[in-house]
Parts: sequence; structure tokens; C-alpha cells
Amino acid sequence: MIILPAIDLYKGQVVRLVQGDYSRMTIYSLEPVQKALEFKKCGATHLHIVDLYGAREGKCTATENVKEICRSTGLSCEIGGGIRTAEDIEKYLECGADRVIIGTKAITAPEFLKEIIKEYGSRISVGVDARNGKVAINGWLETTETDSYEFTVQLKKLGVKNVIYTDISKDGALGGANTDCYSRLCETGINITASGGVSSYPDIEKLKKAGCYGAIIGKAIYTGYIEIGKAIETANAD
Repeated sequence: MIILPAIDLYKGQVVRLVQGDYSRMTIYSLEPVQKALEFKKCGATHLHIVDLYGAREGKCTATENVKEICRSTGLSCEIGGGIRTAEDIEKYLECGADRVIIGTKAITAPEFLKEIIKEYGSRISVGVDARNGKVAINGWLETTETDSYEFTVQLKKLGVKNVIYTDISKDGALGGANTDCYSRLCETGINITASGGVSSYPDIEKLKKAGCYGAIIGKAIYTGYIEIGKAIETANAD
């Protein structure tokens, strides 16, 4: 299982929110490249980046940050937040990102999703952000009536290879991951990356046992609950 430390960007700053609440924002660093290099030094090979400002505004605003992170670290980076057009996708791929994450547009414009999956294949991941079992969009500010599990099943039928599934109620709360939910999702056969609440080594062990492709770790790293090196060892243990 792949461990992806998270860098959430807001106007170029490394921040964390609690349960997607922009009023509950903590700034951890003014130097995202330096933070990414710290993760690499600890053994990270992958990085999960979210442009929170872009997610809220509905446009990509972190191209320069992503370009510098990719150029300086050589990490395998995925980026999401505010990506709404094929041009946005191209911008981030040109910046050096290996994968681009589509969230809101995946549910509001299924034809668009079909087109980009056909064009970019596995370089597209879909972010399924769930609040009480329903898909949330627009930077988690709006909750739809779409069932998050059923939506994931439909994504697999459309040819999506990778889904990043976030349980919003767990995000930034350090309360543990919803492993029962991930076990069920992994049974669909799609590559599931768990996000939200991963805050202990037993969480990592459970997610690996559930069959998760990857686990994104955010606040637990920044607050010292988890060390990246040990997290990677746990994820790779037999």
C-alpha cells in the first residue's frame, strides 16, 4: 500500500482544515517545497496535493507551487482542487504531476469525465468526498443527494482506475479511519486510496488489510501522531 503525505495549499501556504471547514484552518508552513523535501527525506515517494483555494473558487490556482514541488523533489505527485477543464488538466500535467484529481466535475458533468478518462486514462483519479454517505462538491461546501458508494461503483463502470475516497467527518479530526467503509469500497475492484482520519499505525494496518491501494495522511503527520518512515514500513510489512 502506498503512503501519500498530504500538502493542502491555500494561497501558497501549507494548511490543514478540520472536516473541510475553512474557518478552522491551521497554517503549518509558508514553504510548501521545503515541506515536500522533508517528506522525501523521510522516505516518501508519493505526494498528495490539494489546492484548497482553487477548490473553493472553482479554478486551479496552484500551478506554480505544483511545478516547483515536482521539479525540486522528483516525487510522484497527484493534485486536486478546482480542476474543471481539460486545459486545467494539461496545465498540471505540464507542471510535472503524475495524476490529476477530478472531484466536482466528475459528478456534475459525466460526459466530461468520460472524455478525459478516454484521453488520459489512469492519469486521472476521481475524488469522492463523502458526507454522511452522500457526495460533497465545490470544496465540500455543497452536499448532493448522490450515494457515495453507488457513485464509486458507477465510476468503475466508466473505466476510472483510481478513486480517492474521503470521509469528511473524519478529515483532520485524528479520530481514526472508517475502515469498514473502505473494506466495502475495495470489494468493487477499483483502486481505493483512503483519506480522512488516518491517525495511527493500526489504521494503516487495517486499511492495508482492507485492500486499499493507498492511504493519505495529513494532520497526523503535522501533529506528530505518525512518522512517515514508520508509516511506510507499516504499509510495506508482510
